[in-house]
Formats: sequence, C-alpha cells, structure tokens
Amino acid sequence: MSKHLELERLFMEDQADRVGFRAGEVAWADLASRDRQREAYVKAAVMEGSLHTGADYYHAAMILQHGAEPEDYLLAHELCIVAIGRGEDRARWLAAASEDRFLRSMGRPQRFGTQHARDERTGALQLYPVDPSVSDEVRRAFDVPPLAEAERRVARRNAGIDELSEATPPR
Repeated sequence: MSKHLELERLFMEDQADRVGFRAGEVAWADLASRDRQREAYVKAAVMEGSLHTGADYYHAAMILQHGAEPEDYLLAHELCIVAIGRGEDRARWLAAASEDRFLRSMGRPQRFGTQHARDERTGALQLYPVDPSVSDEVRRAFDVPPLAEAERRVARRNAGIDELSEATPPR
C-alpha cells in the first residue's frame, strides 16, 4: 500500500477511534495504544520524506496532534503549515488547534480557544485560558469560531447539549 493511502487509512482509524471513545465503545487504554502506533508510523514517514500532498501532511498532523508530548503538537503544527501551503484548507483549523495544544502542554494560555479542560473540583468543562491578544478576525482566518462562540459551546456542552456534528471539524 502506498504511503499516501496508508496515511489516509490511519487518519480514518484515528477519527473512528475518537467517535468510538465518545460513544463508550473504545477504552482509553486501547485508544492511547493505537495512537502511539499511528504516531510511530507518521514520525517514520516524516523522517523518510514520504509526505508529498497537502492531504498527506494534514493526515499526518491530525494523528500527531493526538500525541502525548509537546514535540508532537509542535510537529503537527508545522505539518499543518506545509499542508496549507499545498492547498489543504482543512489544515487551517488544525494549525490553530495544534498550536493551542502545544501552548497548553507548556502551561501557557492558548491563543485560539480550541482547547478545553474539566474543572477538577466540579467536573464542568471549561475553556482552557485564552491569550486575549488574538482577535476573532485572526481566528476566522484559521476557521476557528469567535471566542464568544467557543464559550457558548462549552456552556451548551455543560448543559448536556452535545454540539459535535458533521459540521464540526475532525478532532
């Protein structure tokens, strides 16, 4: 199987695992184990220079942004930039999310408002702290909703209204 098709297959598995996890059909330990296997394949493909199309870079970035280390999120962000440069518009949101995830992993505020956390005391979902210097206009350029919309979505999720839908970008 070509690297291109294998990356696409791994991307589809990655997304299916997340749907299964949210539905309670995939255990966290199984998800994490499969994530590490996919990440190893992607990192080898990157080192070999096997990514060629914007879709290749996007698929690789999506897998890496589910990594466990800050370096995974940073590499995912860099792959998104290449994907965007090669015409892959789906990578715009992911570029913002991978940067936010990287910043969060470093204990710094996120910039775009894509990352959430559970309050350890109450269990409520909350938006991870956001750097106020990023405008909603910049967010729109990355296909990220305005900050007020992100806050509204968190409130709706806490109220039991799950807004995950086909209109929601892959995570």
